[in-house]
Amino acid sequence: MLPFFYYLLAYQLFIIMPTIVHELDQIAISVKSHMLLRKLLKENPILDEIMRNARNETEALVGTRNWILEELKKHNDAYQFYKRTAIGREAFEKLEWKDFAAIRILDYIDNAGREFDDLNLHGEEAISNPIALIWLAVNFGTGGAKPFFFEDMLQLFRQFTGNLVRNIPDIEQVEQWMDRWSSGLDPRIAKLREENRERIIKIIINKIDSGEIKDSKYFFEKGMSQEQKFLKILEWWDESVFHLRFAVRTPELLNELLGNSLDPDTMKILFEAKEKGIPFFVNPYYLSLLHVRVPYFAVGADLAIRHYVIYSKQLLDEYGDIKAWEKEDKVEPGKPNAAGWLLPNDHNIHRRYPEVAILIPDTIGRACGGLCASCQRMYDFQRGNLNFNLDKLKPRETWEEKLKKLISYFEDDPQLRDILITGGDALMSSNKSLNKILNEIYEMALRKKKANEKRAKGEKYAEILRVRLGSRLPVYLPQRITLELTQVLKDFKEKASKIGIKQFVIQTHFESPMEVTPEAREGIRRLINSGWTVTNQLVFTAAASRRGHSSKLRKVLNEIGIINYYTFSVKGYMENNFNFATNERAVQEQMEEKIYGKIPEKYFEEIKNFPNHSESLVENIAKLKAKADLPFLGTDRNVLNLPGVGKSLTFRTIGITRYGRRILEFDHDTNRNHSPIIEKMGKVIIIESKSISEYLEQLEDIGENISDYESIWGYSIGETEPRVPIYEYPEYNFEITDKNTNLEIV
Repeated sequence: MLPFFYYLLAYQLFIIMPTIVHELDQIAISVKSHMLLRKLLKENPILDEIMRNARNETEALVGTRNWILEELKKHNDAYQFYKRTAIGREAFEKLEWKDFAAIRILDYIDNAGREFDDLNLHGEEAISNPIALIWLAVNFGTGGAKPFFFEDMLQLFRQFTGNLVRNIPDIEQVEQWMDRWSSGLDPRIAKLREENRERIIKIIINKIDSGEIKDSKYFFEKGMSQEQKFLKILEWWDESVFHLRFAVRTPELLNELLGNSLDPDTMKILFEAKEKGIPFFVNPYYLSLLHVRVPYFAVGADLAIRHYVIYSKQLLDEYGDIKAWEKEDKVEPGKPNAAGWLLPNDHNIHRRYPEVAILIPDTIGRACGGLCASCQRMYDFQRGNLNFNLDKLKPRETWEEKLKKLISYFEDDPQLRDILITGGDALMSSNKSLNKILNEIYEMALRKKKANEKRAKGEKYAEILRVRLGSRLPVYLPQRITLELTQVLKDFKEKASKIGIKQFVIQTHFESPMEVTPEAREGIRRLINSGWTVTNQLVFTAAASRRGHSSKLRKVLNEIGIINYYTFSVKGYMENNFNFATNERAVQEQMEEKIYGKIPEKYFEEIKNFPNHSESLVENIAKLKAKADLPFLGTDRNVLNLPGVGKSLTFRTIGITRYGRRILEFDHDTNRNHSPIIEKMGKVIIIESKSISEYLEQLEDIGENISDYESIWGYSIGETEPRVPIYEYPEYNFEITDKNTNLEIV
């Protein structure tokens, strides 16, 4: 006799299910879907029997649940994880491969019939009920489920029955994958970039000579020969201002500088993007990193760069209707943001966490050295809050007064101890503007420290411990890293260290080992010699997600003194569909590739001290790699920036659309402090913008062997990695207050 719980479940499903009838339930499935369904049933005779004997969808759900649950209970650790009585990284790592599948099937059933707003489809409702879709297909040939859905179901039940096994690649295999990817430091790649630079310079000379390009700073004296003009532009090439003034803003010039190598379909998209008002901005240096003459030894090596420059059809279609992903960035004066924080205005300060807030200055720092196609702030470009009108972005007379008010926000908040200056791009600001901002931070930190002397024990405010600059210019425009800039940084660190600020960080964004050029290496050398630690945030795009690509990037960055910080899944909705690599691939990369860079705990104290000796980062990283016998230091965490509060890769797959796009339920990262609002927020639902099948098809189109990725189907649960101690805040020698200001929980 079945337990009462199952009768209750059947009753609930019977009551609910008849009300959830979707018009697509009556749409016939395709021939390909039928073929995949037949294979699914043939491989799973128990499922076949359940589906054919069930008189309705409810009986199909109850029958499937009984079958799967009976198997799951044989593994108590997995059963407790399913019931959420065991949580966290330790419980996650106890799961066996089959457990992932059993938990997912049960989660599908527990969430059967739930409706979700699919912002990939402008809020259209998505209903998840995969078992019901199988039942409809078996008994009526309907349900409208696409082949991508049935492919996912086929792999799910193969995992459950043991026919889809997980063969973890060994380190030799991972290193073979890494060796496929060239670095920009390879002399052969450097030679190609010289050819590209020469071609670009000759075109610029012609455009200056013809009067098509005019500039008050960069022009030729009368009587100069072609050789003299070429040598003059070679001098200008080392100046960041030259690259900004001669940045490409039109599809025509882009194609010309790329040797007319872009295909007609790409040009059509770029022309339509221009008509639609999507900004376009790529500087000559960065453009010189793209292949025109594709080398036999590095076919496809520049795709992670190319896909940052060339817009996709999906971005074109969505622009104008892009929804804000970062909900806490939407601010109304006087009202708390999505994280509960009250902010001075709607665009200068962004905040998620108690300890840190972002400062976006009213300077050229609101712009970048180029526009990334998958930019997280494309919504802000759409609404005109960000742009590339560099002259209009120069600070106005009122900025200095406004800056003082913004800085006071950090001074008057009892929890803020970390300020991240970004934009745009922090290093787009002139040395003078940046120096002014840093000086204001110094004065604020000093006042905050002195004010604490008068506060009682247990009432003291958090003092500023960390200052960060967010910049992609070490990648986009390493010419910006001048001796004058690094002197500004060095001077600030010297005086700020004396008042208790302990961590000075440049957060940059290398996307590919091909971006690590001799110029970028020199820029990084100057930054770390100024006493600042350089960390990297990789956006895990489809091209960057290829096997071994991220590991190779980690290795190359370590060799020039950069510590890896985050590997971000692409965020956004359908506008970023082209560059989106599924979160399942992020988990696979974490567990099958990055694992070989995992640092043993016995070295944690050693790596924790790295920022205290930033000038020796190259040597210290190399020594630690040698001692621990690691190919790279896996100090980064694979995460997704949630469209609410915080970063996380803690999720369960609770649903799937009939198009095969998975529905993930994210929980917050338990490794760090959050706004108290998360106690009221609950879990965060993400509907992925492409199916696993579509992702694998895209990889195959760019030359990957998709059999290398087979285990991706089974990664339906994620767990956020703990932070490496190098990223922890230093301890105070006093107790700070637990009170919050600038916080309103509605």
